[in-house]
Amino acid sequence: MQHLIFVYGTLKQGFRNHPVNHGQRQAGDFLTAQRLPLYVIGPRCLPWLVEQPGQGEQVRGELYEVDDAGLACMDELEQIERPNWYRRAPIRLLRQDAPEQGELMAQVYFGAAERVGQETVHAGPLPEYTQALAARHAPPPAS
Repeated sequence: MQHLIFVYGTLKQGFRNHPVNHGQRQAGDFLTAQRLPLYVIGPRCLPWLVEQPGQGEQVRGELYEVDDAGLACMDELEQIERPNWYRRAPIRLLRQDAPEQGELMAQVYFGAAERVGQETVHAGPLPEYTQALAARHAPPPAS
């Protein structure tokens, strides 16, 4: 089975976790249909999209078509089974270059909202997680 996954952080092309993303990128850039808060949080400087519609910005990201095995790899990376971590849920998107084409549905990894209040917030709310931001907020070296 194929799944459409919207990625906004480290799973994007050129970012540190992209090798885990075995999907086929769909042409163009995409925006969340609703404004949502995107932060960079915690000691690992994770991009953290929170399901709080109406707050933040329309978030820019990439859309990938992934198979079941690829989705399982992403789910494992995002630790969706762990409480207070990420969860995969539906999201409405717009093509950035053609919003008049209307909305499409995909899935996204939302971070637990309560962690924003518990972790250091390094940046946000943001409209996009960029390479400059990733470099500025690189995770600490593994020990």
